Amino acid sequence: MADSLIVKAAVKELINKHDMKASSEVLDEALNKAVEAHILKAIERAKANNRKTVLPQDL
Repeated sequence: MADSLIVKAAVKELINKHDMKASSEVLDEALNKAVEAHILKAIERAKANNRKTVLPQDL
């Protein structure tokens, strides 16, 4: 996947609010892959329930 699914500045701001720092790998790759996997799992759940709409309970 080429496009980012997250807003890096917002993620970095949240991490910084907790007096922590984020490595570039977290913001560039790891978090995006985790979000993608979570969304794909939700899509499969919606399909298993014969829906074409992903709903909050799928997440």
